[in-house]
Amino acid sequence: MSSPLADRLRPQSLDDIVGQKHLIGENKPLRRIIESGKIPNLIFYGPSGVGKTTLASYIAKVTNRTFKKLNGTTASTSDIKEIFASLDTFEGINGILLYLDEIQYLNKKQQQTLLEYIENGKITLIASTTENPYFYVYNAILSRSTVFEFKSVDKDEIKKAVLRAYRILSEEYEKEIVVSDDAINHISFACGGDVRKSLNAVELSVLSADDDGEKITVSDEAVRELTQKSANRYDKDGDEHYDIVSAYQKSMRGSDVDAALHYLARLLDAGDLMSACRRLLVCACEDVGLAYPQIMPIVKSCVDIALQVGLPEARLALADAVIMVALAPKSNSGHDAINAAMRDVQMGKGGAIPRQLQNMHYDGEDNKNKGQHYIYPHDYPDHYTYQQYLPDSLKNAKYYEYGDNKVEQAYKAYWDKIKNK
Repeated sequence: MSSPLADRLRPQSLDDIVGQKHLIGENKPLRRIIESGKIPNLIFYGPSGVGKTTLASYIAKVTNRTFKKLNGTTASTSDIKEIFASLDTFEGINGILLYLDEIQYLNKKQQQTLLEYIENGKITLIASTTENPYFYVYNAILSRSTVFEFKSVDKDEIKKAVLRAYRILSEEYEKEIVVSDDAINHISFACGGDVRKSLNAVELSVLSADDDGEKITVSDEAVRELTQKSANRYDKDGDEHYDIVSAYQKSMRGSDVDAALHYLARLLDAGDLMSACRRLLVCACEDVGLAYPQIMPIVKSCVDIALQVGLPEARLALADAVIMVALAPKSNSGHDAINAAMRDVQMGKGGAIPRQLQNMHYDGEDNKNKGQHYIYPHDYPDHYTYQQYLPDSLKNAKYYEYGDNKVEQAYKAYWDKIKNK
């Protein structure tokens, strides 16, 4: 029993693998590829502990090719070349299946050394990564591989693995293991969709349990202590971070206050106060904006309070602000207007600033139109009079469109009245 429980529970068939039914369920694409026996170069992309290594090991088991395994965190160029050298030996007769875990940690040169061999079919590559392969894997390898995305495993699927784990451990210890349904359900839920974490929790719960010589009794309290910090997947530099902050802002934009509070809680539980504050400020400006412009200084004040008091009390001010942003009327007219203006500037549209808007400076003797000719709006009724403000090439450009909320419609009614006089 020296090897990890996750290794001792490696599945004997595709149906033993928990989760990923969108890939290996009946008649699903990856299952059909595996059952065909003709394995192409594959890239498995998804969070840790969801079955990437397990499935690669199973594929190695059912193929006639020699199985080699490298980890991108420790593999060197010489390690890769050593595998290439074995192609000319007896073990390379039927080809080699190379499982490369964490391929994102190989540099570009190391990834390039793989190309010749995976292209001619002598090596079948199965690579796994927790990062988006389209950002971290060399394009030439991507073009020769098929990418499959693995997802977090839901609690009902994890429960199958947990029950199987307790059964296997009971056989290994040759004793009954007494564990409550509540403990099993807690492990299945609290490990955040990570099968490996749930199996580790099972093993630790047995190691720390009461053993009276005849049976092993796992306590609910021990299970809760072992899993208390497992539920929240989070890596500030990984995809999970960007997924959470994206869901956080989109929930506020979509006016789902409960979802917004859920994602705020996940950010705060991970200690990522800055991301919670930054996205909240952005959402107040981008998604509420001119429909309720007073919300911007209110949210800024809540963020200032949160940063001053720190966690855990920061959650109070941020929760208030998130609820206000989620429930406030929405307008993205300011967002659309500045984006339209930026597009023109970035495309080189511009031109000379109209003479009347330029900073006053000395006119040379050759200037036939001396003077600035600026019209001061405050000298006119309603503090408004027409003059051209945009450069000549853009004088008819239209960037801002009034939103349909009452605040912007009030602005529109006011200026329609003034400008039509």
